[in-house]
Amino acid sequence: MEVIHVGNVSIPSGKVIVRDPLVYLNAAEKPYFINSPKGNFPVQIAVVKSEDWGNRYAAVKVSFTDKRPVIYREALIGHEELEGVGEGEYFGFSVDAGLACITDAEVLPYFDKFLTQKNVGNIYDDYFADIFAQSYKNNPKNQRELGDWINWTIPGTSYQIPMFASGFGDGAYPVYFAYDEDNQVCGLYIQFIDIELALSEEQEDEEDC
Repeated sequence: MEVIHVGNVSIPSGKVIVRDPLVYLNAAEKPYFINSPKGNFPVQIAVVKSEDWGNRYAAVKVSFTDKRPVIYREALIGHEELEGVGEGEYFGFSVDAGLACITDAEVLPYFDKFLTQKNVGNIYDDYFADIFAQSYKNNPKNQRELGDWINWTIPGTSYQIPMFASGFGDGAYPVYFAYDEDNQVCGLYIQFIDIELALSEEQEDEEDC
């Protein structure tokens, strides 16, 4: 495992949103019903290194305070459907373009405005691809040549939106708020890969061979 620092995320209102930035990010998206502290906060990515998987982003952490987490609770929007949810299952955000990002509900109108003004056919190919490629040139360690993370500032604003590759790609991934001993939100975590589970399954596959 290795941890990389990818700069800050802007959370001006405390209404956090984690989404696929190319498919599901727009002003209509609902934030989590638990508010975080407001401000600019450091973002780290845990990279798992595997001969079978290559370098994969296993988890992303936003540190709201320096307090140590004592419990983690899943981040929810507040209208999740509970019927049919089994033990060990989770609610997650969907990824269809292999990327995820962290932002704030107050930032989304500026993101929508930028997309409208940019007016391109494919926002990744025509805009973000070059920024991701430049990220690889600037920080090649733990990235593929096309780039696996950027810290993008919406043009004309100071709002930063970190974007990063999502574990094994498309799928649904859980998000957790971390709470300190005073029951205050001290961090946010995106879990892309359950390392313990993935390694145990890998070991079982080896034993079956």
